[in-house]
Amino acid sequence: MPRLRRGTRERMSTTEIRRGEPVTTVLTWQVRPGRERQFEEWTRGITRCARQFPGNEGVSWLTPEDGHRYHAVLRWSDQHRLAAWLESEERAHWHRRIEDIATEVSSERQSTTGMETWFSLPGTTVQSPPRWKMVLTTFLGAYPFTLLVQWLVTPHTTGWPLPLRAAVFPLVLLPVLTYLVMPRLSRLLRLWLYPRDGD
Repeated sequence: MPRLRRGTRERMSTTEIRRGEPVTTVLTWQVRPGRERQFEEWTRGITRCARQFPGNEGVSWLTPEDGHRYHAVLRWSDQHRLAAWLESEERAHWHRRIEDIATEVSSERQSTTGMETWFSLPGTTVQSPPRWKMVLTTFLGAYPFTLLVQWLVTPHTTGWPLPLRAAVFPLVLLPVLTYLVMPRLSRLLRLWLYPRDGD
């Protein structure tokens, strides 16, 4: 595995790279049939390499049911440091290693800097709603389930250690919001969140 060059570390630590908003990028890879195991080994290597770069806050890999299209979810502290990784020689080196194994589907690359992932509309390139609308919509979705968790779950965890009790709330609430509530709520309030020009 190639080591991160010392010069790269020094460049990234200077004040020329301004900290901005955290950014999440999804990269999609189409893997040739029969090469899935090799690709999965490659993902472990490039993930270790990415984690050495300043600003990296995690890399997750998602595999759909067909087994040939993989998605990498990259979380970075800001857009500048993400760009430094995407344009780095280290990443280019890893990409050259799988030229005959998989191809990045560049047309499906997506980036977001916050809650926009809860407000995306499939098949559209509409701009994300104003943040105050996203905050209000998220509150409307989260508040009822917060009450339910406090009423039904919290009383049964009073004897648990504090770290375990604290983990119950996000473990229950976040998947419900991400997969059930927010997609439906964003569609229900679509005309308000995404008004037509002139509305």
